[in-house]
Amino acid sequence: MVNTVVNNRDRSALSGWLNGLLGVIIFSGSLPATRIAVQEIDPFFLTFIRASIAGVLALMLIGCFREKRPAAHQFGSLIIVSLGVVIGFPLLTAMALQHVTSAHSIVFLGLLPLATAIFGVIRGGERPRFAFWIFSILGSLFVVGFALSHQVAVSLTGDLLMLASVVVCGLGYAEGARLSRQLGGWQVISWSLILSLPFMLAASFVTLPESFGHISTSAWLALGYVSLFSMLIGFIFWYKGLAIGGIAAVGQLQLLQPFFGLGLSATLLDEAVSPLMIAVTLGVILCVIGSRRFAG
Repeated sequence: MVNTVVNNRDRSALSGWLNGLLGVIIFSGSLPATRIAVQEIDPFFLTFIRASIAGVLALMLIGCFREKRPAAHQFGSLIIVSLGVVIGFPLLTAMALQHVTSAHSIVFLGLLPLATAIFGVIRGGERPRFAFWIFSILGSLFVVGFALSHQVAVSLTGDLLMLASVVVCGLGYAEGARLSRQLGGWQVISWSLILSLPFMLAASFVTLPESFGHISTSAWLALGYVSLFSMLIGFIFWYKGLAIGGIAAVGQLQLLQPFFGLGLSATLLDEAVSPLMIAVTLGVILCVIGSRRFAG
């Protein structure tokens, strides 16, 4: 009987990590796609329109499956998710990238798993062991050190905006994962997108470009990716992974996201992959494995 319980727990943890990894891989395509899109599309309009498209799709999804409305006490959590990952993180990073480079933003993305773990303790009631925090901090330092090695320019405004984006995103991830245990992963992101849809549609109209004639097919495809995969499908796997495998533990997979993104950039945008990048990635992988072992 004990062995059956242990095996079920191991399978559940593995399922959580696999779903989380799929979510991270999907999110990793966001950076290259965004780089392609913003060459021809205003970053603010891109932020608003991708959430609007995802929100309309979420509305259709909820209607197709005739999902019941969330309970009254769940709307507070949905608002937090919406403000964190649908509005806050995309908008704050778009504003920050007007002051800092995308390379510099990796400094702060390296802190996102740590922020998610902290909010997992505060909001999700998780209690990782001390060794988990050692691996988590070490992995974040790997990513931050890698970013700082590129001699990027510093901007106080950009840094504060990126720091704020990490805080709201970590809260949105943890809150969404906690609520996914009650509603389900795709329901949480769908309802969050629907709640923000009126604001996003209005903002899209305000920032609407005068003409679309200059936008190429590749930019439209990039917009399609960040709308469908980055804003909707990726969260379905991500929230399911966090809910099953643990917010703090599975959240450490985000440490790999910058390197997946840089790998895709090298493939799609012909950007160089340095030996340092490979070495740091291996170090990060070891930290992810260590944090999983001591997560709970």
